[in-house]
Amino acid sequence: MVFLTTKIMQRTALFVTFGGLVTSLITTFLPLWKTMNSDLNEVENWYSGLWHTCLYTEEVGIQCKAYESIMGLPMDLQISRVLMSVSLATGSLAVLAAFPGLEGVEMCGVYPRMKRRLVILAGALSWVSGLTTLAPVSIVAYTTVVEFWDKGVPDVMPRWEYGEAMFSGWFGGLALVIGGTLFFVAVCMGDFDKRPLSVPNSPQVKHRTKHYLKTEVL
Repeated sequence: MVFLTTKIMQRTALFVTFGGLVTSLITTFLPLWKTMNSDLNEVENWYSGLWHTCLYTEEVGIQCKAYESIMGLPMDLQISRVLMSVSLATGSLAVLAAFPGLEGVEMCGVYPRMKRRLVILAGALSWVSGLTTLAPVSIVAYTTVVEFWDKGVPDVMPRWEYGEAMFSGWFGGLALVIGGTLFFVAVCMGDFDKRPLSVPNSPQVKHRTKHYLKTEVL
């Protein structure tokens, strides 16, 4: 396609990566990873996140409280905290590395190889950021399912269910992976555009030139 150039592909990859990074950032601090509603008291809704739990009631509204001790947290939340922090760090580095590597940006303009390496680095960091976002969300989702169907818990006891933040986390992780893939597609497109069209000194070209001159003399 005429409009699908390397420059447009690079900017699309940067836009998708930045959107995934913002979504992952919001997911990290949202207290909506898990929700719980008791059938005995329907006016109370509990919300759980990586950093605090919240209670919503119609009379008071929402009240949040941070976890008192990190060591007292379940293992899945501890792992999720670390992985989401890694995701935000690598995603930010991907955006910072991609910007000077874009075509049309004057930074590193005299070093085309450096620009290409920066785009490759941005793609790799975006992949790492996406995978470290998908992993903790999937871990918490798995533990939530296991606890929900635990036969040892009485049926009258309320159980945790999926919250909205988990779906936004999956969306942000996929966006980061797609953004990293688009960076690599942009690199391949740039290499394809810079390929030599023909080799003037090839034997085939010499043969055609000689044949053309011979027929011209005749």
